[in-house]
Amino acid sequence: MSDGWSWYIIILVIGNIVGVSWLLFVTARPNGKDEESTTGHVWDETLEEYNNPLPSWWLWLFVITIVFALIYLYWYPGLGNYKGALKWTQTSQFEEAREEMIDRQKLAFEKFADLDITELAKNPAAMQTAERLFSNNCASCHGSAAQGAKGFPNLTDNDWLYGNSPEQIEHSIVKGRAGVMPKLGLNEVQVAQVSNYVLTLGSRAAEADAEEAKKGEALFATCMACHGPDAKGNILMGAPNLTDDIWLHGSELAQIQDVILNGRQSQMPAHETLLTKAETKLLTAYVTSLSK
Repeated sequence: MSDGWSWYIIILVIGNIVGVSWLLFVTARPNGKDEESTTGHVWDETLEEYNNPLPSWWLWLFVITIVFALIYLYWYPGLGNYKGALKWTQTSQFEEAREEMIDRQKLAFEKFADLDITELAKNPAAMQTAERLFSNNCASCHGSAAQGAKGFPNLTDNDWLYGNSPEQIEHSIVKGRAGVMPKLGLNEVQVAQVSNYVLTLGSRAAEADAEEAKKGEALFATCMACHGPDAKGNILMGAPNLTDDIWLHGSELAQIQDVILNGRQSQMPAHETLLTKAETKLLTAYVTSLSK
């Protein structure tokens, strides 16, 4: 805040306090008339306004508020750039509350520090804490029940794009993942052929056009670099298994065609700076426990 604005606020605040004090002093003096005197204002023919000072108890309430305001403005910021005798700021209060919260978290997590991932996953108290961590950090994408949605993996099944070992899950949480399904540069006819072939890889072969699928088999060679010759995916690249009935972006033919034609980019954000090591460990155990 500039010095000019600071002085403007100081003058405005002090001026208001002085003005209110003067008004109380003036109105508190006896009017010099008898108690029945009025101001001369009349409403509805019979309602008159008496000209009497404030009752003492009411007057002293106002005086107390003025004294309180002066004490407050001395100890706390309220007069422009004056920081107050206590040097209080919202930032300092936030930092104090944050440090207190961190200390409380450390105490809460200490009892789980010596347990490994497998033991944590079987510990009800640990999983209750981990469930709250999941709700705060993961549920917005994977859902409160961790069953995912279109474009967001289901964490309760046994299908894992990047593996389900504790180390792999922890890496996904800490470092995040960037999944890319590139455009293959195929025309619409070729895309339809490959899409029909992909349908035949799982249990939905009856829904595919057999002739189109046969033509698409040769074109599928383009996809083997990521999904493998057996189409069962590659956890090193996050390439999904195409032979099961689990579909990240939809299982309808039109949805498969759209993925092949336009590609997909998926982002699992890194939580390295958002979670402590203890929180990451608990969250890893919780996600591990969700898998069937």
